[in-house]
Amino acid sequence: MATIFSKFNPFQALKSNTQKKKEQDTDSRFHSFNSRREKEKAYESIQRGTSMVPLERIVGSVGRYHDFDNQFKTRKGNIDERLEAILKAMKAGKAMPPISLYQIKDDYYILDGHHRFQAAKRLGYSEIHSRILELLPSENSLENKLYREKTEFKDKGGLPQRIDLTELGVFDHLEKQIEEHRKYLEKERNETISYRDAALDWYHTIYKPLATVIKESNLVHSFPGRTVDDLYLYISTHQWEMGKKRKYGIGVDKLIPKDMEEFRKKMARHKEQKYPEMRPEMTVFILLNVDGRYEQRIFDKLIALDEVKEVHAVHGSIDLIVKITLVRDLLSSDAELLTDFILSTIRKWTGVVSTQTLIPGLSKVKRDDHCLI
Repeated sequence: MATIFSKFNPFQALKSNTQKKKEQDTDSRFHSFNSRREKEKAYESIQRGTSMVPLERIVGSVGRYHDFDNQFKTRKGNIDERLEAILKAMKAGKAMPPISLYQIKDDYYILDGHHRFQAAKRLGYSEIHSRILELLPSENSLENKLYREKTEFKDKGGLPQRIDLTELGVFDHLEKQIEEHRKYLEKERNETISYRDAALDWYHTIYKPLATVIKESNLVHSFPGRTVDDLYLYISTHQWEMGKKRKYGIGVDKLIPKDMEEFRKKMARHKEQKYPEMRPEMTVFILLNVDGRYEQRIFDKLIALDEVKEVHAVHGSIDLIVKITLVRDLLSSDAELLTDFILSTIRKWTGVVSTQTLIPGLSKVKRDDHCLI
């Protein structure tokens, strides 16, 4: 006699529940456009024209969430003939019209072009040509206020990208730079220059070079929660507005002249791939007096340090001469870097009696000469 449980298949039930949960998660994801729009109060719209959008930033669909799963694949089990036709055309190099997207902050939702998007993913593309309608958030949160400031600054200057500052009310410093640059260009070219033209020139010849130098220096890792653009603002404002009032190392003057236009001319002499580095090296000689019982041990420990390039045991009033090379960022002074190195290494070692540091003022190295020890 069959029981009530005889037709119950636990594995089938588990599969069914799992599938339902996936569909719920998918629906939640695609429905998120409406909830996201409501959360941000994003009803004011701006046509952004066409541009290339990274596929990874496209996170959902508008109105067609029932037709696609969370990988933007059609839910139908059979072959999607339309997708296959688009794939064939794209492989043949045929140009496709841009897909239509809604943008809310940094996320995008597909209004039209799901198959083209899916084909681009299948073919390994990283971005897709898109026509964008941005919906601006109006919810009065700190995050949204900052986003609107970034957007307004970008739109006012017609810039290709937003400047990613993390504090409110500081874009006036950048607008001041653009205005000063506009006046300089008018004088240099003897013609009227619009704010937008000056802003675009400032972006490519002043902002972008310095931001690139900062990014390649990895300096931002020393400032958690800050961005490359935050450091651009800090360095450029202190260098070009405050001048001598800044407190960081004087090495910054060698890379970034105190005059903004001088910096622009200096960067114009470099290709982007060859901008000067923001982490200059400094060479230092350290003279050591050591207890003879520990001299060999200290010698070996010095050689093991990456910063140490040469170690010489000498006769006379000094026991060891050490040549080191230190790399610093522009916000540190030579004295700070050197003191930190010596106190964290040599001064801690048993047997070190005294140290004296020598920083070369002028150096020349004859590359063809070889010193034999």
